[in-house]
Amino acid sequence: MRKYKSVLRFLTIFLGSYLVFVTLYNLYLIYGSSSRYFPDVITHMVALQSQSIIAVLGYTMEVVPSTSEPAMNLTINGTVLARIVEGCNAISVMLLFISFMLAFFGSFKRTFFFILGGVVVIYVMNILRIALLSIAIYEYPEYTNVLHGTLFPAIIYGTVFLLWFWWINNYKKPSKDV
Repeated sequence: MRKYKSVLRFLTIFLGSYLVFVTLYNLYLIYGSSSRYFPDVITHMVALQSQSIIAVLGYTMEVVPSTSEPAMNLTINGTVLARIVEGCNAISVMLLFISFMLAFFGSFKRTFFFILGGVVVIYVMNILRIALLSIAIYEYPEYTNVLHGTLFPAIIYGTVFLLWFWWINNYKKPSKDV
């Protein structure tokens, strides 16, 4: 047991914090739905911010609440391309990132600011990912499955992996045994 103490500690903190965060997030989803910010505030904001990025890139885009499911329908030049659902807001990815960071804790200040910066990077990358995915689906509809199913998940999970890798190699200082 002693030999695996650090591994068991990591797994306990990682899984424990992830379960707590997921439980709290599910409570938010149950009680945080809104008719004004449909389907929930975070997903709604992600949809609107993606719309802004797409507009900056020169496309006429509209995000409207779906009438058949808890989603925001994304249209470009009048064509419904995608729907932004709760899973598109990257919160579950952020929770995974934060749980890893807590399990691989450095000093409080360093870890706190890296978590804060990492969540911002993930959020911004997700907005860009949705905007670029929408444009790519509009321009290349024949590649929709590859873009949505492979390339764009690789972008968000790749970002998280690179943040973790950066943390381990640059910020996490090994603890010194006395």
